[in-house]
Amino acid sequence: MASKEYTPLLYFVFVLVLLCISWHTCRDHENVNDDKASLSIAYSWYTKMIEVFTSQYPNASDNTDQVSAKTFSVDSYGAKGDGKADDTKAFKKAWKEACSSKTAAVFSVPKNKKYLVKQIKFKGACKAPITMQVAGTILATPDKSKYKKDQTHWLRVERVDNLLLNGGGVIDGNGDVWWKTSCKVDKSRPCEDAPTALTLHRCKSLTVKNLKIQNAQKMQISFDHCENVQVSKLQVTAPEDSPNTDGIHITHTQNITLSDCTIGTGDDCISIETGSTNVQATGITCGPGHGISIGSLGDHNSEAYVSDITVDGAKLTGTTNGVRIKTWQGGSGKATNINFKNIKMKNVKNPIIIDQQYCDQKKPCKEQSSAVEIKDVTYQSITGTSSNKEAITFDCSKGHPCQGIVLQDIDISREGDGEAKAKCTNAKVTLKGKVKPQCSKNTIQDQPGYAAYI
Repeated sequence: MASKEYTPLLYFVFVLVLLCISWHTCRDHENVNDDKASLSIAYSWYTKMIEVFTSQYPNASDNTDQVSAKTFSVDSYGAKGDGKADDTKAFKKAWKEACSSKTAAVFSVPKNKKYLVKQIKFKGACKAPITMQVAGTILATPDKSKYKKDQTHWLRVERVDNLLLNGGGVIDGNGDVWWKTSCKVDKSRPCEDAPTALTLHRCKSLTVKNLKIQNAQKMQISFDHCENVQVSKLQVTAPEDSPNTDGIHITHTQNITLSDCTIGTGDDCISIETGSTNVQATGITCGPGHGISIGSLGDHNSEAYVSDITVDGAKLTGTTNGVRIKTWQGGSGKATNINFKNIKMKNVKNPIIIDQQYCDQKKPCKEQSSAVEIKDVTYQSITGTSSNKEAITFDCSKGHPCQGIVLQDIDISREGDGEAKAKCTNAKVTLKGKVKPQCSKNTIQDQPGYAAYI
C-alpha cells in the first residue's frame, strides 16, 4: 500500500547534477588542473547556486529527507475525503503502518480533499523518523457525543520524536457547535471542557510548519511537555468572539522557537504557561485576540515557573492586550528573565500589562498574600497606539512586588484624542532612553532612571 514520493527524488537528482555542472564549469573557466582544488571551488559555486535556488523555491527542500521514505496515504487505506464519510479508521490504519515502518515514513493526507474524522491519537514511539504531510483538510466531526471519553482533545500526537508536521493543508476544528454552548457565551450554562484541535504531547525534536489551523473547539494548537521544537509559517485563525480559542499554547515545554506565524483568534494569540523555559518568538502577527500572554500562572494556589522567554519582533492590531503577564493570587513560584522587544502595536487596549490580581471565574477571587514572583522583565523598543487611556499597567502584589522591570525606548500614544497614561503599583522599574508614558510621580526616586512605584 506504500507508494514512492517522486518530488523529493527529482530535487535530490537536481542537487547532484548541479554539483557536477559546478565542478566541470570551474575546471574549464578557472584553469584549475588539480581535481581536489577544482572540487573545492566547485563546492563554493554549488552552495551559492543552492542559496539562490532555495530563495526562489523555499518549499523545494521540505522533503529532501524523504528521498527513500515510504508514503502511507490515508486514501490507500479507504479514506473517502468527501467531507461527509467518517475517515477515522483509514487515518488510524495508515498511521499504524507508517509509525511501524523501519525506514523513514510519510503519513500523507492528500490535497484537494476534506477528511471528516473523530478523535484520533497518533501514538509513538515510531521506529524511524516520520513526516505527517497534511496537504488536504482534516475536519472535526461536529457530533459532540463522539467526545464523551475525552472532551479535551481532538487530534493528539503523543511521544513521537523526530517528527516533521507540514504540508500546507488545513486542520479545522469545526468549533462552532462548541462555542454556542460555552458558558462564556451562554451565561446560564455550566462551564465544561472543549477539545484542543491539535495537541503535541511529549514529543522531542519536533518541527511544525506551513499549516493552517482554524476554528478549534477550544485551543488551536498546544505543545505540552515537548522538547526542542521549531514552529514556523503557521496561520492560526478563529472568530474574534469564539471563546477560549488560544492560538499557540505552550506548557511544560523547553527550547521552542516560533517564527513567522500569523494568529487571529478569540483568546491569546500565544499563551505560555508553567514549566516552559527558553521560548523564543519572532515575526509574530497577532490580531484579533487577547495578545501575547505569559500565564495564567498560579491558579488554584498552584506552584508555577517560567523563565527565559523572548518575544523579539511582533505586530499586534486591535487586540485586547499587547504583551501581558498574568498570575492568580494565592499561587507561588517565579516568572523570570522575560524580554519583549521590537514590537509594534495599533489600537491595542492594554499594550503593556502585568496583572498579579488575575481572576477568570464567575465568583470574585478572594484576596491572598502569596503570589507568583515576577522578576527581571524588559520591555524594549515598543511603539504604537493604545485604545485605552492606560497604556502601561503594572498591578503587582503588595507581598511580592514586581522587581527588575525595565522600560527602554517606549513610545505609546493614545489612539485618537487624549494622552496615554501609565499606572504602576508595587513595581520596581528602571527607565532607559525615552519612555512614554511614564507612571505618576508618587514614587521613591532612588537613583537616576530608577523608580519604585508604591
